[in-house]
Amino acid sequence: MSWRQDLAVLRHRDVRLFITSRFVSILGSTIAPVALVFAVLDVSPSPSSVGIVLAARSIPNIVFLLVGGVISDRLPRHLVILVANTISGLTQALAAVLVLTGHATIWQLAAIEAVNGAASAFVMPAMAGVLPAIVSKSDLPQAMAISGFARSAAMIGGGAVAGVIVGLTGPGIGLAVDAVTFLLAAALISRLKLPPVVRQASSMITDLREGWSEFASRQWVWVVVLAFGLLNVLYTACYQTLGPVIADRTFGRAGWGVVSACFGAGLVIGGLLMLRLKPRYPLRAGMAGMLLGAPMILCLALFPHVITVAVAAFVMGLGFEIFGIGWETALGQHVPLDKLSRVSSYDMLGSYIANPVGQLTVGYVAAALSVKAVELYGGTLYVLIIIGTLVVPSIWNLRRLDHPPVG
Repeated sequence: MSWRQDLAVLRHRDVRLFITSRFVSILGSTIAPVALVFAVLDVSPSPSSVGIVLAARSIPNIVFLLVGGVISDRLPRHLVILVANTISGLTQALAAVLVLTGHATIWQLAAIEAVNGAASAFVMPAMAGVLPAIVSKSDLPQAMAISGFARSAAMIGGGAVAGVIVGLTGPGIGLAVDAVTFLLAAALISRLKLPPVVRQASSMITDLREGWSEFASRQWVWVVVLAFGLLNVLYTACYQTLGPVIADRTFGRAGWGVVSACFGAGLVIGGLLMLRLKPRYPLRAGMAGMLLGAPMILCLALFPHVITVAVAAFVMGLGFEIFGIGWETALGQHVPLDKLSRVSSYDMLGSYIANPVGQLTVGYVAAALSVKAVELYGGTLYVLIIIGTLVVPSIWNLRRLDHPPVG
């Protein structure tokens, strides 16, 4: 199959609009975590302060995820994304003003990120159902791969810009850029036209029960979600929270921007691989790809130098994108469209629910043991969880659907 055939799905106007909007919002959102973490460190140089602000965003995100899934299956998904992106843009603008004027406090940033996290709880389930609604099941792997490629390209650009902005001008400008990209993404998504999903009127409790039934009936779904409930704790603790702290103490903030850009580069290459290879067993390939995150944790523990950590970030991005596209393809092909956002919200809830625990406790655990010990123990557990997931037959044997099922 030629590249022209692989990219043929872009002939659809709505596919182009969705992918462009996603690119713009992710471009800013890649800058935002770097800017936010260093804004917090400028106010308080404690890892615990970083954990508090990150958890303030994670907790409301988790609380509202199931509601976000129900709303996204009931209302036009692009309108849900439009409202949520607008709210996120305004909250990030407020954070930027506080940081730039020197009036930011930890609790102000935490409160702003709490609103941002709640808005994101509606965006993520809604986005999960957009591409499956506008392309056929047979075209979905290509659409997901192109969307993943755009996301990865945005992360490369965002990582590079984050290093320049935070290293040369400060974190406040980074938050301002994020605000602008959210508002631009909202303007783009407002032009999207999705086919209506016919659903019978029901209560929210009934909707949640139906979503849970779809989620629990598929072993490969809940096993992967259970695994990621643990893997994401390790990722947020060892990489997102302690990573910038280690960088601040060793190779510097601009170096962490380089690391973020290399992570994005790995995502891009992973997306290209998935676009061309289209593995027959997407979850088998995806979980194997997740093993490529282990070298990053090892490098942060033993070799905290910008070159080694940047290379490890590239490898991690490669593996993460292989999993991400495989997972989105599996859900989009095997879960009914009218229940997809709810199943995705249960997926996200289970995957992220324990993240605040890692964010809030990792600073205290690192103080009691050491940052190096946390990274080494975390890396070992990370590998064991992935191996345990790969031996589950329903994950190992799940096949890609090359054609829409009959009936």
